[in-house]
Amino acid sequence: MDKAYNGIPAGQLSISWQKSGRSNPSGNCVEMAALPDGQGIAVRNSRDPQGPALVYTMNEMIAFIDGAKDGDFDNLIVK
Repeated sequence: MDKAYNGIPAGQLSISWQKSGRSNPSGNCVEMAALPDGQGIAVRNSRDPQGPALVYTMNEMIAFIDGAKDGDFDNLIVK
């Protein structure tokens, strides 16, 4: 696989996608996968598995996940 880039068709990535255990049967979830050789993390829309993938560095994902754990984005969710 060539270097992954933002917008690469997710179907071109030979990786194992993973979705949250909080996903529901209506497909309201995103999927993530580690890229080979530590290149980063890819994210795709589970309802469009062949669509574009967003690619983030490990440091970007660490900052995002830590921020989510800290509640930094809670104001964006309406329950």
